[in-house]
Amino acid sequence: MTPAEIVLAGPVTRDEVTGLCDDVQALLEDTGAPVVVCDVGGLGPPGLATVDLLARLALTAKRAGSGIRLRDPDPALHSLLDLVGLRFEVEGQPEQREPPLGVEETVETGDPAV
Repeated sequence: MTPAEIVLAGPVTRDEVTGLCDDVQALLEDTGAPVVVCDVGGLGPPGLATVDLLARLALTAKRAGSGIRLRDPDPALHSLLDLVGLRFEVEGQPEQREPPLGVEETVETGDPAV
């Protein structure tokens, strides 16, 4: 099933957050998608308002039984999200705890079985 998509253009004000959450909820109800891809490339310089928006969108999606995946995040946004302890899957990156494609794990002889 293909994910639902929403493009976030910024800067986003506090008054717009509720409307965007409603948009995500309606999008999930209409499509039944397992995940919403949020294109955040147009949000501009990240700040706490961006973190608040993404946290609320993630909570909205979670309540609907879905998740959020980011597309084209600014590297500074990654750092800011890490700083506040929020983790988001990013399009084009391997999922956590999964090695990138083409990487093989090897076992040294003599290693004890786990």
